[in-house]
Amino acid sequence: MLSVENPTTYYTATRKYDLKFPDLEGDIEAEVVVIGGGFSGVNTALELAERGVKDIVLLEARYLGFGGSGRNGGHVMAGIGHDLERIRKSVGEDGLKAIFEISDLGGTIIRERIAKYDIQADFRHGYGYLGFNKRQGKLLQTWEKEFRELNPNDEIEYLEGSAVRDIVGSKAYTCALKHMGNGHIHALNMLLGSAKALASLGGKIFENTPVVEVTYGETITIRTAKGSIKAKKILWSCGAFLDRLEPELHKTTINTYAYQLVTEPLSDSLIEQISPIRGAFSDIRPVIEYYRVTNENRLLFGSATKLVEYIPNNLKEWNRGLMLNIFPYLKDVKIDLAWGGPMECSANLFPQIGTLPGRPNAFFVQGYSGFGVTPSHVVSRVIAEGMTNGSRHWDVMSSIPRKRVIGKENWRNLICTLGKVVHQVEGYGNGRR
Repeated sequence: MLSVENPTTYYTATRKYDLKFPDLEGDIEAEVVVIGGGFSGVNTALELAERGVKDIVLLEARYLGFGGSGRNGGHVMAGIGHDLERIRKSVGEDGLKAIFEISDLGGTIIRERIAKYDIQADFRHGYGYLGFNKRQGKLLQTWEKEFRELNPNDEIEYLEGSAVRDIVGSKAYTCALKHMGNGHIHALNMLLGSAKALASLGGKIFENTPVVEVTYGETITIRTAKGSIKAKKILWSCGAFLDRLEPELHKTTINTYAYQLVTEPLSDSLIEQISPIRGAFSDIRPVIEYYRVTNENRLLFGSATKLVEYIPNNLKEWNRGLMLNIFPYLKDVKIDLAWGGPMECSANLFPQIGTLPGRPNAFFVQGYSGFGVTPSHVVSRVIAEGMTNGSRHWDVMSSIPRKRVIGKENWRNLICTLGKVVHQVEGYGNGRR
């Protein structure tokens, strides 16, 4: 069965940064405290430090990248949420336009940060959005126009039939959208490199420091097992590991699970067959399958259960079956590692940001719904704007209402299953099925 205590993943096995930070002991003061050492927490703290904010403290209950930031697909792709149409009624046409403007900014932020801080994240260009039928092909052609509008200098091309095999060696797909401005990274090294940059700018990072109590007011007091912090502002960025610590945030997300595997190192010729562009790929179905070629010539493949929510007993065999549906010629390839873990989903599958009701100095971010590596870099910038001078993008994104997920403590599997069924049915209407 799955264990999330100390999962061994491809990322932990190939990390290039040996960073260790102390736990907090004693009482200190700060301007901003960030709770959560994943992409959103580290990136927002770094954005604030780059804006000249002093005395930033980041608290991580376990170690940096313990959650989804350290065990994901590592894809650098376009978009912020699963489907912008889901929030049209909440933000209106002008608001939707404002979000669309920044929807493909994540890859640029990642590339700029890698260059600025010399982060060893193994960034590689090359992405394919993949379809199985004409309906999905029509949606991909729409995306081609939108992506070209946002990034006119990137190589972006819609492909059909045999041309799909120019980027991915599988007969499963009938169409694809190649986006050479997108690509993939070693996610944990990206996170740790950003944390190193944060520390170099004066940010204080504490690991193995779970928060036990937060008292709000004009000055916020955060108490830990061995100390406390008094701060002017706080950011909740706990992802799937909030664990009821902030009830207002706990009630508006639900955890589901995703799983990945990585193969043994493969030959150059086999890698060339899998992907001539050595890229990252995902289909566009409501519950996607995603994969990429790593720098060590491995295939990293991931997905989640399509309809019924459950944790497979054998992660290697479960994910291997999905992989072989796409690449049957890998039947003799060994699987070196398989892992998985929880990710928090919002009702509209769109990131939730804002301030807690009646607490203008208590900020939050949650609900990436399995789509967080690239969007978190955009969203973190928006949050940093909201925590300093404000912005149009902050105003729009923080205005999106959150819906309570009722009954998740007792009926999590059932609620997630019903959600997946609805999501799959909606896929026929929005071109994803």
